[in-house]
Amino acid sequence: MTNPTGMFPNLRPHPERVAILGEVHARPFHALATPARLIHYAFMTSSEEAQADRASLAQFCRDNGLPVLSEDARQARMTLGAETLRWEQHSEFTTYTVEFAGNPDVPFAPPAGALASAFAVLPAPGRHLASADLHLLKPSQEPDLSALFDTTSLAASRVMGGRALIAADFQTVDGFVRILVLDRGLDAASAGALAVRLLEIETYRLLALLGLPEAQRLSPSVGEAEATLAAISNAMAAAGGLESDNVLLERLTALAARSEAEATSAAFRFGASRAYDGIVQQRLVAIGEEPIGPMPTIAAFLSRRMHPAIRTCQMLQDRQGDLSQKLARAANLLRTRVDVEIERQNRDLLRSMNVRARLQLRLQQTVEGLSIAAISYYVVGLAGYILKAAKEVGYLPIDPTVATALFVPVAVLVIALVLHRIRRAHTD
Repeated sequence: MTNPTGMFPNLRPHPERVAILGEVHARPFHALATPARLIHYAFMTSSEEAQADRASLAQFCRDNGLPVLSEDARQARMTLGAETLRWEQHSEFTTYTVEFAGNPDVPFAPPAGALASAFAVLPAPGRHLASADLHLLKPSQEPDLSALFDTTSLAASRVMGGRALIAADFQTVDGFVRILVLDRGLDAASAGALAVRLLEIETYRLLALLGLPEAQRLSPSVGEAEATLAAISNAMAAAGGLESDNVLLERLTALAARSEAEATSAAFRFGASRAYDGIVQQRLVAIGEEPIGPMPTIAAFLSRRMHPAIRTCQMLQDRQGDLSQKLARAANLLRTRVDVEIERQNRDLLRSMNVRARLQLRLQQTVEGLSIAAISYYVVGLAGYILKAAKEVGYLPIDPTVATALFVPVAVLVIALVLHRIRRAHTD
């Protein structure tokens, strides 16, 4: 990369510098001439499906002599005959948008399903999520919106400073949500930007609502976990021993593991729903809606329908977080009780061991007393033999029996002192 200032000849660019510099130009708006018809699809795609989709689109480009699609491309725009395809890959979804020259006077004619496309041979990259039919036109007379849309859910407004009128009922007709844009002075650049934003609103609102089925699926499980925690807490309040506390702790640990697994699996979906809802709100602000009579604007309509769903997802995620904290506190409390009970049992065990050691000491002292007597008996016996022999050879002037008797207390005293010194040495 060239040095932008001529200074610092040893500049080392950050490895992601080129990517982040180009991010703001990754999905530019393209001019759109009135009339125009845009057929838009959005598919949920995994990383493997996204790679396969890129490969199939690259092969389509090669087969039709279109510019080669790079391996790391995230968006492309290609023209084949009278049609233009805009392809975009996002983190978890892929969109295809085909542009036609629309009917200049009759909205949504012919039906979207009857439009033959040169790009129809492309395989669906993943699970189909959204289909939208956007018609931009400048009719000779204003169309009757009540005849085109369901009046119970019709939303309409002036946008772009009054240069366009938009209307939609978000109902599906032949599988497509229809969006009407009436050109009242749009230039081609503004028309292209408005069309892209409206299609993004339709795509991102559905992506944001993907969290609602997940919240509805998890809600009974969270309620059951909360009821189980309440039952365990009531059982903890009652007096229980170590065995019952261990059983409660096992139940609590299993419940916490299950709750954490559910919260972890749903965290991405709930977080994505909030992010997509934020994008929808940004796009609504960007188009600058102004109300038309009593009809709600698209922002008001979606606010009334989407915000409760997003709040439901947020509420369930908050419940999961509160449940996790309560489970952690209950587990800590129960574990403390178990530890205290184990310490009490250890204290009783040590006390019983002290009693047994004291008894053993007394027994040992008794045995030591008997040992003095036994050793003294044998020593006196040996001394008696020596005294008798001394009497025979004339070295002992007194009777050996008397001498032996006199030696008995001396032997007992000496042996007692020796054993006492040995015990003191071992004690030290």
